[in-house]
Amino acid sequence: MSYQIKIASDQIKQDVPLTEASIDEALISVSNLMSTLIRARLDTGVPAATGQGAVRRLAKAQMALVDVSSDVLRVHGELLKVGQEYAGMDVHENCPPAQATAGDGKLVSVAA
Repeated sequence: MSYQIKIASDQIKQDVPLTEASIDEALISVSNLMSTLIRARLDTGVPAATGQGAVRRLAKAQMALVDVSSDVLRVHGELLKVGQEYAGMDVHENCPPAQATAGDGKLVSVAA
């Protein structure tokens, strides 16, 4: 493997998990905000319709993050194949199998 491929491979191996973790942190943050909004609505006794537009938009943002997460996990799987082909990587030693949500909500391996 060339030195340039090694450098690129090492950087990708560092950036991919950081990207995945960042998306997970964003999902946690949005989920916490959703919980706070609903809790505030309940605790203050305002009508259930109060802030419903914000709740709907936040739920839409949350689903967008889930979609982003799925796409990045698929990218991870594709990069594993590139690593095998061009950098001689052994997927099982260098990276756990990537997971993504299928349309039915079940987790499936995208790197197998």
